[in-house]
Formats: sequence, structure tokens, C-alpha cells
Amino acid sequence: MAKSTPAVVTLQRAGADFTLHTYDYAPGNQRVGLQAAEALGVSPSEVYKTLMALVDGKPVCAIAPSDQEISLKRLASAAGGKAAQMMPVPDAERVTGYRVGGISPFGQRRAVPVFLEEGALRLPLIFLNGGQRGLQVRLDPREIVRILNATAAPLL
Repeated sequence: MAKSTPAVVTLQRAGADFTLHTYDYAPGNQRVGLQAAEALGVSPSEVYKTLMALVDGKPVCAIAPSDQEISLKRLASAAGGKAAQMMPVPDAERVTGYRVGGISPFGQRRAVPVFLEEGALRLPLIFLNGGQRGLQVRLDPREIVRILNATAAPLL
């Protein structure tokens, strides 16, 4: 497994303090974050998922706990829009440059607004996809806000 993904390079260039963690990715699993939590032996509430969505037709990135579903209405509101919907898989892969199951908010092909579930800021560290299936980065969620200029908002 390559550990020098665009996400990892972005974190290194930003001077982020993070660690890398690998696990055996199981293709076809619809709940990648939950699979990662189990494989890493941590609570699913510590593993966050990266979701690509459209708010009023414009791409955004949402980061939320892997064991919970976001409210599209709340995401739209956080983005200052009226309606949100999940981005189709081919579009998410094209916009980010990553394959579904390995989408990271860091190092995406195209910069888009990023929204982080505000509850993440109550945790000292969280896991997040490192830009490849089976690769997670563990970092302080405040680093997500700093590096990506992310907006912390209630998304659940």
C-alpha cells in the first residue's frame, strides 16, 4: 500500500501532526468507516467519513462520524443553500481524484467548501480517510479546520 497519497502530502506540507494507520479494506462493504473502526479496534464515533454532496448544484465535502447519518437539510443550511443531495459516485470520484472508499477531504483534485460535524471538535483525535482504501490518518480535528478552512456546523 502506498502511504504517500495526495492527502498525506497535503498534511505533511501543512505541518500537521498526524499518524497513519492501515487496515485490510473489504471491497463491497457499504460502511467503510465502520469497517475501519472495527479493524483498528476503536469506537466508530472516533472514525469520521468523508461525504461528497451537492448543495444547490455545487459540490461540497461533509465530514461526519462513521456511525451516524448527516442531515442533508442541515448541510444545505450550513452551506448557505436551500437543498442538498449526495453526489453520484462517478462525480465524487472525478471531483476528488479518489475512489469511493478512499476519499479524503485532504488533497482533493478540486478545492470545495468543507463542513465538519461540530461534535468532532470535542474529541482530541479522530480518524479520517487518508486518500486510499485501507488507509486512515489520525489527527486533531482542529487541524481539519485549519488546513481546509473547514466550517464546523451541526450536520447530524
